Amino acid sequence: MAPCGRGGADNLGNYGMMMVLFETPSGFAILTIDGVCLYLPDAMENIWANFTVGYRARDVVWLKEFKTFKDKSSAIRLDTGVDSKLSKMIMKWRRRGQTLVVGKPEYKTIIEMNMGIRCLCDESVMKVMWGLKNIMPTLVPEEKSRLTREDRLPMSQGLIKFLNRYGFYIEPEMVNEQIILAACTLLDCELIEQKHCAALKKAGEQIKDVSGINTNGWSLLKLATALMIILYPEENIIAGNPKMMFTDAERLKLQEDVQDYNGKFFKWACQRIYKETRLPIKLDRRLLHY
Repeated sequence: MAPCGRGGADNLGNYGMMMVLFETPSGFAILTIDGVCLYLPDAMENIWANFTVGYRARDVVWLKEFKTFKDKSSAIRLDTGVDSKLSKMIMKWRRRGQTLVVGKPEYKTIIEMNMGIRCLCDESVMKVMWGLKNIMPTLVPEEKSRLTREDRLPMSQGLIKFLNRYGFYIEPEMVNEQIILAACTLLDCELIEQKHCAALKKAGEQIKDVSGINTNGWSLLKLATALMIILYPEENIIAGNPKMMFTDAERLKLQEDVQDYNGKFFKWACQRIYKETRLPIKLDRRLLHY
């Protein structure tokens, strides 16, 4: 998923890129984030999805530097300001006019007052910080210390609402890595359906025209599997168990009409769609282990 579209980036400056000061158990990390995602209309609902697994996060946030601090509490204080080590680290990566995203209101006050850098710390930022904590080992591999469960709370309300939509009513303190993975995969399935629904429905109409098979009510996986039977008749299609998915008459008719489909579909595109629509099967297997 890539919810951070380019619309609105010009208003933010720096191509929409913001800098993040992320506090870890033993130090601070500087990251760059696609700031557009903080301002989208559905940001409060969907920010969590960017930070469930590493491959999603790498589309919107990138590590610049990480440093440990012997006394992290003295690095940024209301009475002494920002120490030289942390201020040099911030200025090394900050571009002119770039906004700095911080995870604590007091950090915003101190940095703006002592360094003259515009900072952002709001509800959307708090969701980003939850996400960064969630996948900290992936984003900041040099940080060897681990966050406690209390450090990773409060849980993202966007994630909770998403799970509720699918009938999973879970208390925030019950959310673990398996539940986050399941939510991420559910979202992937949702996006895949949105992405391929129109193309596969149109393919179903072609199947009806050529082979006379009524595809109304067929799932996206069944439609994608039918295309594989047509375009790759020599392969043994395992996913979805075609022998149970299709009647014998449907399977035989598709195989008999293979030549009649020449030039009607792009093989490589249909194969890619088929691989992506198999994701719900993987989800079922993951949930069985939960």
